[in-house]
Amino acid sequence: MAEEILRVEDLTKIYPGGVLANYNINFSVNRGEIHALVGENGAGKSTLMKMLFGIEEITSGKVFLHGKEVHFSSSKDAIAHGIGMVHQHMMLAPSLTVAENLVLGIEKKKGLFLDKKKAIEETEAISKKYNLHVDAGKRVRDISIGMKQKLEILKTMYRGASIIILDEPTAVLAPQETEELFEQLLNLKKEGYTILFISHKLHEVKYLCDRLTVLKDGRSIKTCDAADVTPEEISRLMVGRDVKLEYEKTKKEFGGRILRVEHLNYTDKFGSKKVDDLNFSLREGEVLGIAGIEGNGQKEAMEILTGNRKAESGSVLYKGQDLCEKSIAENRALGISHVPEDRHLDGSAPEMSVRDNLIAASLTRLSKKAILDTAAIEEYCASCVRDFKVKTASLDISIKSLSGGNIQKAIVAREFTAGADVIVLNQPTRGVDVGAMEFIHKKILEMREEKKSLILVSADLAELKALSDRIIVFHQGRVAGVLSDVPNVTEEELGLYMLGLKHDPKEILEEA
Repeated sequence: MAEEILRVEDLTKIYPGGVLANYNINFSVNRGEIHALVGENGAGKSTLMKMLFGIEEITSGKVFLHGKEVHFSSSKDAIAHGIGMVHQHMMLAPSLTVAENLVLGIEKKKGLFLDKKKAIEETEAISKKYNLHVDAGKRVRDISIGMKQKLEILKTMYRGASIIILDEPTAVLAPQETEELFEQLLNLKKEGYTILFISHKLHEVKYLCDRLTVLKDGRSIKTCDAADVTPEEISRLMVGRDVKLEYEKTKKEFGGRILRVEHLNYTDKFGSKKVDDLNFSLREGEVLGIAGIEGNGQKEAMEILTGNRKAESGSVLYKGQDLCEKSIAENRALGISHVPEDRHLDGSAPEMSVRDNLIAASLTRLSKKAILDTAAIEEYCASCVRDFKVKTASLDISIKSLSGGNIQKAIVAREFTAGADVIVLNQPTRGVDVGAMEFIHKKILEMREEKKSLILVSADLAELKALSDRIIVFHQGRVAGVLSDVPNVTEEELGLYMLGLKHDPKEILEEA
């Protein structure tokens, strides 16, 4: 008989101002189980996990661990009770080594200083014990994203966790890295570890998890065996309707090369070459997909293209001008829009209102003689909220009070309605639920039909395959491969290019 390790009863969270995030949540998790939590953005998953990890205070309800009620006033309390959490945005110090990150805060010292030899020994020992290989002496900024993920898991276990919360752990991994991570998670399960797995990738939930709990509108509506439901049934429980993520793209003839990236180079402040003699082009009316493991130059290249970062050398030619010589405002005036990778840090001004965030890219056309046109602003914002299905109580509230998916839809609304001819999309659906994902995908295809040119950077290879007309793969700051026959490309093939195990950029060199 399964041994219950964690149970929550009638867990409720009400934020100041009466905002109800969770209401009477009930579910239990067994020892040695991988248990998924799924739901739309805003369904209450993050708040629930924050309460279980001691980050958020519980308004009412109870948490039981090993049959005894527990109360956490901080994450330190949760860790002391054997609960660890690996956040979607990794909490690592890039300038420190792997070993230093592992022991940070509870390090053993030799006199006044860290005993580095001991830290390396302990890192290698725990790495070997759980078959989660990491390079103890390397600085975190120099290791792969997959190794960072392993280090985060080892950090929780080093601190004594027996229950590990994983928030979107595969969002930035290549297929081969995801496969390896799952193998390691299944090994941890055999060792008796319990894993709470949050993911919007329902095929992963089906493959990996024993049971799942569906959250909707802050409530737990169903717990069931993962084997007993299809991904389509899970989608219906989450969003209340069927969700389709496969699309029929119209066949079309593309125009000429509207944008050319030529011999682009960029080196970061640590001396690491992030963009290395990069060449590619974008055709008019095309969705150009860009695949690559995070950290291989995609972010830097897109930020150079949009004026957010200055290139070391090279050019980005558009309408007879070099975008490398332009500011963000000048690039926008030329017709470049940008949905950045990090919606909180770069995509929005969190403290500002929903209204102010929506109008930020359209101030000129929403003004009369340099004075903002209030009536035009209200009409524009209302259309953005309506047409892009942004759930918000008011245009006046700060955008940070919206769920992640609704912030993303607001950013997409702002950039898609800015009148641009080229739209750069960096991870536009990362961390959003299947309903919001389907909506954003349809908007991308609408832009394609309007002969807009789009660059789509995504770690979701199924998304790239569904939307792209061509896919180029980045590896170590260069184009490693060009795939024009997108319908017949496999995710495994893309993964080989992403990992640098396959290299064939000849088509790009001919075109650029």
